[in-house]
Amino acid sequence: MQAPGVVEQLSALVSRIVAPNPGPMTGPGTNTYLIRGTKTVVLDAGPSIPSHIEAILAATGGAIDWLVCTHTHPDHSPGAAVLAERTGATMVGRLTADSRHQDQTFQPHWAIGQDEVIRDERFCLRAIETPGHVDNHVCYLLEEEGMVFAGDHIMNGSTVVIVPPGGSMSHYIRSLKKLLDYPVQSIAPGHGALIEDCRSEVQKLIRHRLMREQKVVSALSQDPQTLDDLVASVYDDVSTSLHEWAKLSLEAHLIKLVEDQRVVTDHQAWWLIA
Repeated sequence: MQAPGVVEQLSALVSRIVAPNPGPMTGPGTNTYLIRGTKTVVLDAGPSIPSHIEAILAATGGAIDWLVCTHTHPDHSPGAAVLAERTGATMVGRLTADSRHQDQTFQPHWAIGQDEVIRDERFCLRAIETPGHVDNHVCYLLEEEGMVFAGDHIMNGSTVVIVPPGGSMSHYIRSLKKLLDYPVQSIAPGHGALIEDCRSEVQKLIRHRLMREQKVVSALSQDPQTLDDLVASVYDDVSTSLHEWAKLSLEAHLIKLVEDQRVVTDHQAWWLIA
C-alpha cells in the first residue's frame, strides 16, 4: 500500500491518496479518491488532518468541483467541510438520524439520492444507496470503468462493523446484493487496496455474514445468552481486543434475527423461539 500523502494513479480517471490515520479500524488509513475529467471529484476527503488536506489541495491545484462522501464517520468526511471552505466545492452526500460517532461538520449542499448522477464530459458517477454499515451510506459507481467506490460498505482485509441503531444487518445484506444489479467490475474500498472481482467479493461477504448468523443461532440453542456471553463464542476467531467493536455487529445480527422472528429478547438476554 502506498505511503500517506502520495498520489497513486489507479486508472485513466482515478487516483488515490491515503490519509495518515492507520489503525485497527482504518487499516492503512482512509482512502481519498480523485476522479478527474474536465472537472474534479474528491471522494471521501477523509479526516481533517492538515497534511492530508494539503496533499489533496496540491494534487488538485485547489480546483475541486465536488466533494463526495460515502457516509459521515469521522475518518471519512471531516475533510470535506475544510476543503469546501477553501475551494468553494459542492459537498455531496447524505445525513443520518444517528448521532453516535458521526461527523457533525458535514452538511451537504446536495443530498444525493438513488441513481442520481454526477456527470462530466468524461465520466458519469452514479449514486447507489447502500444502508447497512450506517443508514446514510452511499456507494458510487464510475460507469466508464465499472469501478465502485465502496466507502465502508466493503473493505479490503477486514469485515465491516455494523453499528445499530443507524446500522442494520438486514439492510447491509440487501445492500451487498444490490451491487450485483449494476455492471460493477472492481471495488475501490474506503480502506485497503483495490479489489478486482466485485461479484466474487460480494458473494464471499454474504456467505461470511450468514455463517456468523448461524454461529449466533448455534450459541443460542442451549440457553438464553447475554451479549457478553455471545461475543466470546460467536467471535472466538477475533482478538478479544476487538470484542467491544464486535458487540456492535453482534447486536445487529441479533436485531436481524428478531426481525426474522427467530429470536426474542428482554433487552438483557436473547433466546431462540421454540
